[in-house]
Amino acid sequence: MHDFTPLSGLAGGALIGLAAALLMLLTGRIAGVTGIVGGALQADTADRSADRSWRIAFIAGLIAAPLIAALFGAPLPRPAMNASLVVVAIAGLLVGFGTRMGNGCTSGHGVCGFARLSGRSIMATCIFMLTAIATVAIVRHGIGG
Repeated sequence: MHDFTPLSGLAGGALIGLAAALLMLLTGRIAGVTGIVGGALQADTADRSADRSWRIAFIAGLIAAPLIAALFGAPLPRPAMNASLVVVAIAGLLVGFGTRMGNGCTSGHGVCGFARLSGRSIMATCIFMLTAIATVAIVRHGIGG
C-alpha cells in the first residue's frame, strides 16, 4: 500500500459504511459480499427475479467503482502475485471454505454484524483478525523468511 493516507482510508471507510447502511435501509439486507454473490449465482425463478437484480447491481458496482475512479485519474494498482496460480487457487478455496464455516465473510460480519453489535459477528471478526495476524507472522517470519 504505497499511496495510503489517513484521508483516503477515512473516505473509503465512509463509503463502505454508507453503502452498507443504504442497502440495509432500502432492502433490509446485510451487505455481506459472499452472501450477495452466492444469491446472485442461484437459479433464477419468477419470485427471485427482483432479489437477484439488486444483487447483480451491487456486484456490478463493486467492479465498476474502481474503473470509474480510474477515468478520473485514480491509479489502478496491480496486485503482486508472489505465488503460483495453484497456490492462489488453493488459498481461494480455503477462504471460501472458511467463509462457509463462519456463515459469512469479513464484510458481513466485520462491517455490518459489528455495527449491529452481533456477538457472533464480533467473535467471527476477532477470529478473522487473529488468523490473519498469525498467517502474516508465520509467512513473514517463519516459512517465508
